[in-house]
This record gives sequence, structure tokens and C-alpha cells, in this order.
Amino acid sequence: MVSFTDDDVYVGYESLELADSNPQNTIYDAKRFIGKIFTPEELEAEIGRYPFKVLNKNGMVEFSVTSNETITVTPEYVGSRLLLKLKEMAEEYLGMPVANAVISVPAEFDLKQRNSTIEAANLAGLKILRVINEPTAAAMAYGLHKADVFHVLVIDLGGGTLDVSLLNKQGGMFLTRAMSGNNKLGGQDFNQRLLQYLYKQIYQTYGFIPSRKEEIHRLRQAVEMVKLNLTLHQTAHMSVLLTVEEKDRREPQSTDAELPKDRLSSADRPHMNRVFGATLSEKKNGESQVLFETEISRKLFDTLNEDLFQKILVPIQQVLKEGHLEKTEIDEVVLVGGSTRIPRIRQVIQEFFGKDPNTSVDPDLAVVTGVAIQAGIDGGSWPLQVSALEIPNKHLQKTNFN
Repeated sequence: MVSFTDDDVYVGYESLELADSNPQNTIYDAKRFIGKIFTPEELEAEIGRYPFKVLNKNGMVEFSVTSNETITVTPEYVGSRLLLKLKEMAEEYLGMPVANAVISVPAEFDLKQRNSTIEAANLAGLKILRVINEPTAAAMAYGLHKADVFHVLVIDLGGGTLDVSLLNKQGGMFLTRAMSGNNKLGGQDFNQRLLQYLYKQIYQTYGFIPSRKEEIHRLRQAVEMVKLNLTLHQTAHMSVLLTVEEKDRREPQSTDAELPKDRLSSADRPHMNRVFGATLSEKKNGESQVLFETEISRKLFDTLNEDLFQKILVPIQQVLKEGHLEKTEIDEVVLVGGSTRIPRIRQVIQEFFGKDPNTSVDPDLAVVTGVAIQAGIDGGSWPLQVSALEIPNKHLQKTNFN
């Protein structure tokens, strides 16, 4: 994520803070566009998904942003700003210049997309020694390049996309045999379900729905924190300061009517969500501040998202079909991406395969760990004799379920 302002260009967490206040100039998902040629119909569908301006330049994408003046930037440039930030962080940590890198890309990237990614790295002052596929990098992080396994299924569920890859390992070589996914399913969708639920609670309690950018931003941050806490605990507490116009206020009402009754038993409801509201201060301009507090249970979060969790199985089944395999023939199921931390998602996967997925590696760090291992091998500084070789599969196509 990169945010353009009149003062500077912000990258990473700094730009995340500006996502709600400066949405038209905060670019994300550049990786989806880099080096890719779209049909007019495909691009039209993509444009509607983003608050920033996406331009069509002969089938390629550029972004229009305002930073003192209106300019256009390419996905390669956006990617270069991210890589430059990482390069500077690495140099600060190591206390020495960093000039070379190994980089990973999605397995479905074609030659043009891979070359565009290399171009982004070059713009950041990096020379790319090698490009490897993300599923292969994840398998390396799990040590599968050394293990006695053959069929490896990699499930990568991040903030906005789901990718499932079937790898065949032959000695130290990996062949990506089949791919499938959903590029509109991820942690952001799970957050949105909870956010919509909270909007209903706020409306029933105070008679209004938050519309101020800073309040929406605080709510989104609180929802993300609740989701993270629920991966470890059965309940999570949240509190958000809201401003209510007196003309919109009404007496608090029961929130029970808004619970998803068709999917929750009456016995579940009392302990699943408690809402508390207290006016903190009155303002002369007809506004008051209230502290919206609520307790969210893991079961409520799971119930709100159960249909989305079940959608994870669709590309898994497709990959098995294309690979002509039964689920019992998969030797290892490895998890990648922060959203695979959600306990219910792990349970859905476990129930489908009849065995636990491999969770021995931090899913947020699986790909980058594998890339670091490969970089160490290529640089001659990693104590391993085995390197991962990838066998090109020219007939490989990814099936998307959106």
C-alpha cells in the first residue's frame, strides 16, 4: 500500500493510516495489475472495486493520483516504492548496502508479469538474482524440499485473495501441477461481515450509522484487532469513540433482533455479544460523544463468516480434480497468509482432509522465509546443500472462483 500526499509518499503501515482519509490517492493491490494485459471488460470490472482512479493504457493499468499536481503512476512504480522501503529497512538493520535480491511471485505469473516485477525491483536499486514461485517458497520454509513427500497442497489466504496450489516434488525439484483460487476472498471480507454487524448494533443503540472518515477508520482498526484477538481467545472486547448528532439520537433498543437468528440458537445469544453505550460529554453544537463498547465472541465471528469459510474448499476441490488426486493422496497441507490463523478456517481444512494441516511455520512469514532460504543458498551463506528447482509447466492455468 502506497499513499501519495502533497508532502510525501507514504509506504506500508504509514500509508494504511491514510487509507480512509486519503482513499483516492492510496494505491493497493498493485500486484494484481503489474505486467498484466486486460480486456476492456475485465478492466471495467476491476475499476469498480477501488476508490482510486484506474486508467486503461492500451490494456495496461496506470493509476491517477494527486500530489501537489495530478500525475499517473504505473504498478511497477508503486511496487518499486514498496521494495525501496524494504531495501532501506534491511540496510538499516544490517548496517551495510543491499544490492541483490531473490524475489517471489504468484505461480500463475507469466513472463511479462515476472519481467515487470523485476523492473520494479530495478527501479528500487535491486538486482534480481532469481525469481521463484510463492508456493515453492512456502514449501521450502516448511522444509519440504528436504522431506520425503510427493504431493504438497499450499493454501494461501491473505487479506484479499485465496490461492491454492498443488505441487509435485521430485527430488529437490518442484512442479506446480494445478492452481485455483478466489481473488475476492480474504481477511478484508471477514472484517467487512463483522463491520456490517457492528453498524447494525450502533444504529439500534444510537439511531445513526457512523459516516465520518476518522470514525470509520477507528472502527476498521478495532475490527481488525478483534479478529486478531479472536485467533487466540474466545472473546474480544472493543471500544470506539463516536460522535452523535443530537437530532439523530434515540433511546437505546434491544440489539437481539439484529442477531442472525436463523444461524444462532437462543442459547448462544446471551454470551455472544454485549453492547454498552455511555455518553462521555455534551457539545454545544448539538453533538455528543459516546463510547461504543461491545464484546464479540469467536462463535459470533465464525457464524457471521461461515459461508465464506466454506468457500475456501471450492478451489481446493478444483485443484484436486485438475490434479486427478483424491484428498487422501495429499502428503502435506501447508498454510500461508495471516487469515489461515483463524481457528475455524483451520478446522474446516482439517475436517475436509481428515488430518491437521502443517502449521509449524508462521503463515505470515512462510513465503518470505522460503525466499530467504533460497537467497542464502544462492549467496553461498546458507548451510544447506539442497536448492529448490522449479520445473516450468507451460500448460498451467489458474481457475478462479469469484
